[in-house]
Amino acid sequence: MLDQREIYEQILFNALGPFTQLKSASLIAAGNHNQGVKLDTSEGSFFLKLNFDHERDILVKEAEGLKKLKNSTFLKVPKTFDHGRVEDYNYLLSEFIPSSRQHLDYWEDLGLGLANLHLNSFSHFGLESDNFIASLHQKNHPFDNWLDFFIEQRLEPMLGKAYFDRLIPLDFLKNFQAIYPKLDSLFPKEKPALLHGDLWSGNVICDREGKPCLIDPAIYYGHREMDLAFSRLFGGFDSRFYEAYESVLPLEPGFESRIGVYNLYPLLVHLNLFGTAYLPGIEKILQRFQ
Repeated sequence: MLDQREIYEQILFNALGPFTQLKSASLIAAGNHNQGVKLDTSEGSFFLKLNFDHERDILVKEAEGLKKLKNSTFLKVPKTFDHGRVEDYNYLLSEFIPSSRQHLDYWEDLGLGLANLHLNSFSHFGLESDNFIASLHQKNHPFDNWLDFFIEQRLEPMLGKAYFDRLIPLDFLKNFQAIYPKLDSLFPKEKPALLHGDLWSGNVICDREGKPCLIDPAIYYGHREMDLAFSRLFGGFDSRFYEAYESVLPLEPGFESRIGVYNLYPLLVHLNLFGTAYLPGIEKILQRFQ
Protein backbone atom coordinates (compact mmCIF):
# COMPACT_ATOMS: atom_id res chain seq x y z
CA MET A 1 0.00 0.00 0.00
CA LEU A 2 1.31 3.44 -0.93
CA ASP A 3 1.96 6.04 1.75
CA GLN A 4 0.59 9.57 1.37
CA ARG A 5 3.64 11.01 -0.38
CA GLU A 6 3.76 8.08 -2.78
CA ILE A 7 0.10 8.66 -3.64
CA TYR A 8 0.85 12.30 -4.48
CA GLU A 9 3.85 11.26 -6.57
CA GLN A 10 1.79 8.66 -8.45
CA ILE A 11 -0.85 11.26 -9.26
CA LEU A 12 1.78 13.71 -10.51
CA PHE A 13 3.31 10.94 -12.63
CA ASN A 14 -0.09 10.06 -14.11
CA ALA A 15 -0.91 13.68 -14.90
CA LEU A 16 2.42 15.24 -15.85
CA GLY A 17 4.89 12.46 -16.54
CA PRO A 18 8.13 11.33 -14.89
CA PHE A 19 10.00 14.63 -14.77
CA THR A 20 7.77 16.48 -12.29
CA GLN A 21 9.24 16.12 -8.81
CA LEU A 22 7.25 16.67 -5.63
CA LYS A 23 8.90 19.12 -3.25
CA SER A 24 6.25 19.44 -0.54
CA ALA A 25 2.55 18.91 0.16
CA SER A 26 0.30 20.85 2.51
CA LEU A 27 -3.33 20.32 3.49
CA ILE A 28 -5.26 23.53 2.78
CA ALA A 29 -8.91 22.36 2.99
CA ALA A 30 -10.75 19.46 4.59
CA GLY A 31 -14.44 18.64 4.74
CA ASN A 32 -16.79 15.73 5.23
CA HIS A 33 -16.04 14.35 1.79
CA ASN A 34 -13.02 16.07 0.27
CA GLN A 35 -9.47 17.05 1.08
CA GLY A 36 -7.67 19.87 -0.71
CA VAL A 37 -3.89 19.62 -0.92
CA LYS A 38 -1.37 22.07 -2.35
CA LEU A 39 1.44 20.25 -4.14
CA ASP A 40 4.63 22.24 -4.65
CA THR A 41 6.68 20.67 -7.42
CA SER A 42 9.59 21.28 -9.74
CA GLU A 43 7.01 22.49 -12.29
CA GLY A 44 5.15 24.85 -9.99
CA SER A 45 2.20 24.46 -7.61
CA PHE A 46 -0.94 22.39 -8.18
CA PHE A 47 -4.22 21.87 -6.34
CA LEU A 48 -5.17 18.27 -5.60
CA LYS A 49 -8.68 17.32 -4.51
CA LEU A 50 -9.05 13.87 -2.95
CA ASN A 51 -11.97 11.87 -1.63
CA PHE A 52 -12.99 8.32 -0.73
CA ASP A 53 -16.51 8.67 -2.12
CA HIS A 54 -18.10 5.49 -3.40
CA GLU A 55 -19.38 7.56 -6.33
CA ARG A 56 -16.17 7.13 -8.26
CA ASP A 57 -17.05 9.59 -11.00
CA ILE A 58 -17.82 12.52 -8.69
CA LEU A 59 -14.51 14.24 -9.46
CA VAL A 60 -14.75 13.23 -13.11
CA LYS A 61 -17.99 15.21 -13.30
CA GLU A 62 -16.37 18.13 -11.50
CA ALA A 63 -13.54 18.13 -14.04
CA GLU A 64 -16.07 18.11 -16.89
CA GLY A 65 -17.92 21.01 -15.29
CA LEU A 66 -14.74 23.06 -14.87
CA LYS A 67 -13.75 22.48 -18.49
CA LYS A 68 -17.18 23.51 -19.75
CA LEU A 69 -17.14 26.64 -17.62
CA LYS A 70 -13.64 27.50 -18.81
CA ASN A 71 -14.81 27.32 -22.43
CA SER A 72 -17.98 29.33 -21.76
CA THR A 73 -16.98 32.51 -19.90
CA PHE A 74 -14.12 34.97 -19.73
CA LEU A 75 -14.00 34.54 -15.94
CA LYS A 76 -11.05 32.69 -14.50
CA VAL A 77 -11.66 28.95 -14.05
CA PRO A 78 -8.88 26.60 -12.88
CA LYS A 79 -7.31 24.47 -15.58
CA THR A 80 -7.65 20.73 -14.95
CA PHE A 81 -4.76 18.35 -15.61
CA ASP A 82 -5.98 14.88 -14.67
CA HIS A 83 -8.53 12.90 -12.73
CA GLY A 84 -8.75 9.25 -11.76
CA ARG A 85 -8.18 6.87 -8.88
CA VAL A 86 -5.09 5.82 -6.94
CA GLU A 87 -5.44 3.26 -4.15
CA ASP A 88 -8.73 4.18 -2.42
CA TYR A 89 -8.59 7.83 -3.49
CA ASN A 90 -10.55 9.57 -6.22
CA TYR A 91 -8.49 12.55 -7.33
CA LEU A 92 -8.67 15.70 -9.41
CA LEU A 93 -5.47 17.62 -10.15
CA SER A 94 -5.94 21.21 -11.22
CA GLU A 95 -4.28 24.59 -11.37
CA PHE A 96 -3.45 26.15 -8.01
CA ILE A 97 -4.94 29.65 -7.70
CA PRO A 98 -2.90 31.94 -5.41
CA SER A 99 -5.11 34.47 -3.66
CA SER A 100 -4.73 38.21 -3.26
CA ARG A 101 -6.85 41.24 -2.41
CA GLN A 102 -9.88 41.93 -4.59
CA HIS A 103 -9.30 44.23 -7.54
CA LEU A 104 -11.34 47.43 -7.65
CA ASP A 105 -13.60 45.98 -10.37
CA TYR A 106 -13.90 42.52 -8.79
CA TRP A 107 -17.68 42.52 -8.34
CA GLU A 108 -18.38 44.16 -11.69
CA ASP A 109 -16.18 41.56 -13.39
CA LEU A 110 -18.05 38.74 -11.65
CA GLY A 111 -21.44 40.13 -12.67
CA LEU A 112 -20.40 40.63 -16.29
CA GLY A 113 -18.75 37.21 -16.37
CA LEU A 114 -21.85 35.46 -15.05
CA ALA A 115 -23.98 37.23 -17.66
CA ASN A 116 -21.46 36.07 -20.27
CA LEU A 117 -21.83 32.50 -18.99
CA HIS A 118 -25.63 32.69 -19.11
CA LEU A 119 -25.56 33.70 -22.78
CA ASN A 120 -24.58 30.08 -23.52
CA SER A 121 -27.79 28.23 -24.30
CA PHE A 122 -29.02 24.75 -25.24
CA SER A 123 -32.09 23.12 -26.77
CA HIS A 124 -33.38 21.79 -23.42
CA PHE A 125 -33.20 22.36 -19.69
CA GLY A 126 -30.80 19.81 -18.24
CA LEU A 127 -27.50 18.35 -19.41
CA GLU A 128 -26.15 15.46 -21.44
CA SER A 129 -25.60 13.45 -18.25
CA ASP A 130 -26.20 13.57 -14.52
CA ASN A 131 -23.60 15.08 -12.19
CA PHE A 132 -23.32 16.14 -8.54
CA ILE A 133 -24.01 19.08 -6.28
CA ALA A 134 -21.57 18.76 -3.39
CA SER A 135 -21.65 15.00 -2.76
CA LEU A 136 -25.28 14.51 -3.84
CA HIS A 137 -26.40 13.07 -7.15
CA GLN A 138 -27.91 15.78 -9.39
CA LYS A 139 -30.31 14.57 -12.06
CA ASN A 140 -30.21 16.33 -15.44
CA HIS A 141 -32.67 14.50 -17.68
CA PRO A 142 -33.63 17.06 -20.36
CA PHE A 143 -37.01 18.82 -20.35
CA ASP A 144 -38.49 21.38 -22.73
CA ASN A 145 -40.20 23.22 -19.89
CA TRP A 146 -38.39 24.86 -16.97
CA LEU A 147 -41.13 24.22 -14.39
CA ASP A 148 -41.27 20.51 -15.22
CA PHE A 149 -37.49 20.27 -15.02
CA PHE A 150 -37.39 22.20 -11.75
CA ILE A 151 -39.97 19.94 -10.12
CA GLU A 152 -38.93 16.57 -11.56
CA GLN A 153 -35.15 16.93 -11.63
CA ARG A 154 -34.49 19.33 -8.76
CA LEU A 155 -37.18 19.40 -6.07
CA GLU A 156 -38.59 15.86 -6.19
CA PRO A 157 -35.27 13.94 -5.99
CA MET A 158 -34.05 15.97 -3.00
CA LEU A 159 -37.46 15.90 -1.32
CA GLY A 160 -37.70 12.14 -1.82
CA LYS A 161 -34.23 11.59 -0.38
CA ALA A 162 -35.07 13.68 2.69
CA TYR A 163 -38.21 11.58 3.24
CA PHE A 164 -36.38 8.29 2.67
CA ASP A 165 -33.69 9.33 5.16
CA ARG A 166 -36.39 10.30 7.70
CA LEU A 167 -35.44 13.95 7.77
CA ILE A 168 -39.05 14.95 7.02
CA PRO A 169 -42.40 13.31 7.79
CA LEU A 170 -45.02 12.38 5.21
CA ASP A 171 -47.23 15.39 5.93
CA PHE A 172 -44.30 17.73 5.28
CA LEU A 173 -43.65 16.00 1.95
CA LYS A 174 -47.31 16.35 0.94
CA ASN A 175 -47.45 20.01 1.98
CA PHE A 176 -44.35 20.67 -0.09
CA GLN A 177 -45.76 18.94 -3.17
CA ALA A 178 -49.01 20.88 -2.79
CA ILE A 179 -47.27 24.07 -3.95
CA TYR A 180 -46.36 22.65 -7.37
CA PRO A 181 -49.62 23.62 -9.15
CA LYS A 182 -49.22 27.16 -7.77
CA LEU A 183 -45.85 27.64 -9.48
CA ASP A 184 -47.18 27.46 -13.03
CA SER A 185 -47.21 31.19 -13.77
CA LEU A 186 -44.39 32.19 -11.42
CA PHE A 187 -41.32 31.85 -13.66
CA PRO A 188 -40.59 34.09 -16.67
CA LYS A 189 -40.36 32.21 -19.95
CA GLU A 190 -36.69 32.16 -20.92
CA LYS A 191 -34.40 29.89 -22.91
CA PRO A 192 -32.05 27.55 -21.03
CA ALA A 193 -28.84 29.18 -19.79
CA LEU A 194 -25.61 27.49 -18.75
CA LEU A 195 -25.43 27.77 -14.95
CA HIS A 196 -22.62 27.41 -12.45
CA GLY A 197 -25.22 25.60 -10.36
CA ASP A 198 -23.68 26.10 -6.90
CA LEU A 199 -23.03 29.82 -6.89
CA TRP A 200 -22.34 31.00 -3.35
CA SER A 201 -19.45 33.01 -1.96
CA GLY A 202 -17.41 29.92 -1.07
CA ASN A 203 -17.29 28.89 -4.72
CA VAL A 204 -15.90 32.21 -5.98
CA ILE A 205 -12.28 32.91 -5.04
CA CYS A 206 -9.91 35.76 -5.77
CA ASP A 207 -6.93 35.00 -8.03
CA ARG A 208 -3.41 36.43 -8.08
CA GLU A 209 -4.57 39.52 -10.02
CA GLY A 210 -7.48 40.14 -7.67
CA LYS A 211 -10.01 38.87 -10.22
CA PRO A 212 -12.90 36.45 -9.51
CA CYS A 213 -12.37 32.75 -10.20
CA LEU A 214 -15.16 30.13 -10.30
CA ILE A 215 -14.66 26.76 -8.59
CA ASP A 216 -16.73 23.70 -7.59
CA PRO A 217 -19.48 23.92 -10.23
CA ALA A 218 -22.64 21.81 -10.48
CA ILE A 219 -23.38 22.83 -14.06
CA TYR A 220 -26.54 22.36 -16.11
CA TYR A 221 -28.73 24.39 -18.44
CA GLY A 222 -31.44 25.97 -16.34
CA HIS A 223 -33.26 29.21 -15.65
CA ARG A 224 -30.60 31.90 -15.22
CA GLU A 225 -32.35 33.25 -12.14
CA MET A 226 -31.34 30.08 -10.28
CA ASP A 227 -27.71 31.21 -10.07
CA LEU A 228 -28.71 34.70 -8.98
CA ALA A 229 -31.10 33.41 -6.33
CA PHE A 230 -28.48 30.96 -5.03
CA SER A 231 -26.01 33.85 -4.72
CA ARG A 232 -28.45 35.54 -2.33
CA LEU A 233 -28.93 32.53 -0.04
CA PHE A 234 -26.02 33.03 2.36
CA GLY A 235 -25.73 36.78 2.64
CA GLY A 236 -25.53 37.67 -1.03
CA PHE A 237 -22.84 39.32 -3.14
CA ASP A 238 -21.98 43.00 -3.35
CA SER A 239 -24.66 45.13 -5.03
CA ARG A 240 -22.17 45.98 -7.80
CA PHE A 241 -22.32 42.34 -8.91
CA TYR A 242 -26.08 42.47 -9.52
CA GLU A 243 -25.93 45.88 -11.16
CA ALA A 244 -23.23 44.74 -13.60
CA TYR A 245 -25.17 41.57 -14.41
CA GLU A 246 -28.35 43.47 -15.19
CA SER A 247 -26.48 45.93 -17.38
CA VAL A 248 -26.07 42.99 -19.78
CA LEU A 249 -29.05 40.76 -18.95
CA PRO A 250 -31.84 42.64 -17.16
CA LEU A 251 -34.11 40.53 -14.98
CA GLU A 252 -37.83 40.28 -15.51
CA PRO A 253 -40.00 42.12 -12.95
CA GLY A 254 -40.75 40.23 -9.75
CA PHE A 255 -37.40 38.49 -9.26
CA GLU A 256 -37.37 39.32 -5.55
CA SER A 257 -40.61 37.38 -5.10
CA ARG A 258 -39.16 34.33 -6.90
CA ILE A 259 -35.89 34.05 -4.99
CA GLY A 260 -37.31 31.88 -2.21
CA VAL A 261 -38.85 29.36 -4.59
CA TYR A 262 -35.60 28.94 -6.52
CA ASN A 263 -33.75 28.47 -3.24
CA LEU A 264 -35.97 25.58 -2.19
CA TYR A 265 -33.52 23.45 -4.17
CA PRO A 266 -30.27 24.47 -2.41
CA LEU A 267 -32.09 24.42 0.92
CA LEU A 268 -33.17 20.82 0.26
CA VAL A 269 -29.57 20.03 -0.70
CA HIS A 270 -28.38 21.45 2.62
CA LEU A 271 -31.12 19.58 4.47
CA ASN A 272 -29.88 16.32 3.00
CA LEU A 273 -26.23 17.15 3.63
CA PHE A 274 -26.37 18.75 7.07
CA GLY A 275 -29.71 17.93 8.69
CA THR A 276 -32.91 19.48 9.94
CA ALA A 277 -31.54 22.92 10.87
CA TYR A 278 -32.56 23.93 7.32
CA LEU A 279 -36.22 22.94 7.73
CA PRO A 280 -37.41 26.30 9.16
CA GLY A 281 -36.08 28.13 6.09
CA ILE A 282 -37.95 25.76 3.80
CA GLU A 283 -41.15 26.01 5.84
CA LYS A 284 -41.02 29.80 5.72
CA ILE A 285 -41.02 29.74 1.91
CA LEU A 286 -43.82 27.16 1.75
CA GLN A 287 -46.03 29.31 3.99
CA ARG A 288 -46.32 31.84 1.17
CA PHE A 289 -48.44 29.34 -0.76
CA GLN A 290 -50.78 28.19 1.99
